Amino acid sequence: MSSDSLILFSCIAALAAIILSIAYAKLPPFLAIFLGTILAGLIAGVPLEHIAKSFSKGAGGILGESGYIIAMGAMLGSLMANTGAADRLAEFIITKTSSRLLPWVMAFTAMLIGLPLFFEVGLVLMLPLIATVSARSGQSLLRIAVPVLAGLTTLHALVPPHPGPIIAITTLHADMGLTLLLGIVIAIPAVIFAGPLYGKWLSHKPSLATVTQLTTLPASVPVARSPSLPLAIGVIILPALLMLARSLSLYIFNGQSALAQFFDFIGEPLIALTLTVLVALLTLGWRSGIEKKQLGEALTASIAPVAVLLLTIGAGGGLKGVLVEAGISQSITHFTHHTHAPLLLLAWGIAVALRQATGSATVATTTTAGIFAASFQGLPPLESSLIALSIGAGSVFFCHINDAGYWMIKSFFDLTLKQTLWIWSLLQNIVSLIGLMMVSILWWVLI
Repeated sequence: MSSDSLILFSCIAALAAIILSIAYAKLPPFLAIFLGTILAGLIAGVPLEHIAKSFSKGAGGILGESGYIIAMGAMLGSLMANTGAADRLAEFIITKTSSRLLPWVMAFTAMLIGLPLFFEVGLVLMLPLIATVSARSGQSLLRIAVPVLAGLTTLHALVPPHPGPIIAITTLHADMGLTLLLGIVIAIPAVIFAGPLYGKWLSHKPSLATVTQLTTLPASVPVARSPSLPLAIGVIILPALLMLARSLSLYIFNGQSALAQFFDFIGEPLIALTLTVLVALLTLGWRSGIEKKQLGEALTASIAPVAVLLLTIGAGGGLKGVLVEAGISQSITHFTHHTHAPLLLLAWGIAVALRQATGSATVATTTTAGIFAASFQGLPPLESSLIALSIGAGSVFFCHINDAGYWMIKSFFDLTLKQTLWIWSLLQNIVSLIGLMMVSILWWVLI
């Protein structure tokens, strides 16, 4: 067996071992992933001393990016739920929207909130609203949650300033404004099919009837003073505004100016979310009349449900680190050099393969864009933009057990492995395939 085939086989063997360990041995996911990682490293021939180091580096990297964000998001969700802010937002949405249109409004809300946010940030911000709208409207949790998930993940894959699209645009020297416009055009049908339509179908599936509530929502705390609607809206969109200001400042101010550096600092996701929690603590928490001790206990309690999730996400990052150390990206690149597929399909397919192997949309996007930048130089702006979007669509195909998002959805909605595949992995397939179809149509019409 060639070294490339051996590396790909090690990846498949690790995924199979992880699934069996969780489904049949009932091991905790983070332990199953760790054992699968060791198996992958041994099969791929990674030196023994490098397996543990690569695992630690990969786990630390993903937790450094996502762990603090998830923890702060859990505290913000606790404040939104405990102080009545989520109730106020839900009441506004429900009273202004017919029952039939509610899933569509939730999808639109997720797209607006998720435009400048990382997927993880948008998800933790929307969780209290999902639960409250579902409970107060009487609609199933899936009818409300799936459109939100579709809106967030589609923008994350296709629309700058999310990291994947930005990487593809800069690497391929595509036009930012053109790619943004085309990305929104492609995102709208992808969200429609993967969101309200798919959510309606899932809500009637008998095997998903047990999905009725979220697991991370805190118990309610008596509130003496409910927040106003403008305040509730202001708090939930504050992180989005800070990150959007950061993106706009890159074009408005000189990169070395004090203003540019200030907006770059406050728009960093970690800082933006921390500032939002502090603002929510002052304006929603203390202002509502909740005792400070009680509020502090509620914030501390909100962290506990995400502890196991953080371990699992870290283990997934460790698996990615070992596979990257083994050379999974290079192996897939070697295989692609022997194919003669159309450019769009080739870009999408490479991104799909890298996503399945590494569990990272960013790694898939970065590597695929690098391959195309090296192999197909001097492409016209429109072609570069469409290839960048095709890569973005491929980077979210079939999210599974080596990705942090998979474990976030499974944990927050208390799902089985099979239920998570139905609700999340297949939802991302719809986004990916609709994205590829729309890119192909635009290529045929415009080029």
